[in-house]
Amino acid sequence: MPPIPGSGLAKGLAVTLRTMTKKTVTAQYPGTQPELPPRSRGVIGLFEENCTVCMLCARECPDWCIYIDSHKETVPPAAPGGRERSRNVLDRFAIDFSLCMYCGICIEVCPFDALFWSPEFEYAETDIHELTHERDKLREWMWTVPEPPALDPGAEEPKEIAAARKTADKLAAQQAQQAQQAQQSEEGGTP
Repeated sequence: MPPIPGSGLAKGLAVTLRTMTKKTVTAQYPGTQPELPPRSRGVIGLFEENCTVCMLCARECPDWCIYIDSHKETVPPAAPGGRERSRNVLDRFAIDFSLCMYCGICIEVCPFDALFWSPEFEYAETDIHELTHERDKLREWMWTVPEPPALDPGAEEPKEIAAARKTADKLAAQQAQQAQQAQQSEEGGTP
């Protein structure tokens, strides 16, 4: 059976009339900030104190959009008679967000937790050359990184914390034993 002429137009007008009576859900963006999911990927924040200039993030980046410069400094020995050590000092850490594809590989490979996802997303520029953000800007975004979610109360304790707790308990037991021996020797030596 052929369609009735004008039935498509009638269906379209019916949809229009139905949606005209419903409340709009459009958020007026600049005036109303959007409610972002907890794990939103906005920009990458740098916690500079944790960065050891190991260059893993720059080597693993598929876009090569991370630029790192450093120099070596000699650190005096920690104890007398020790030897001097050299360490890398960060001079430049920059990310070119015009090249970045927000894959998160740099954050995943960082062994020292120096890079984090920040939910900030308002960093548009009028010139593409200004999308390369240096470490000062990356450090500012670090303070917008949300707290990590709380651990599950029934979860197993991380192995690092368990090992540290075991070592601390062993050390405390040794100190208590030494204190007890010292107290016994004082009591035994006094008439």
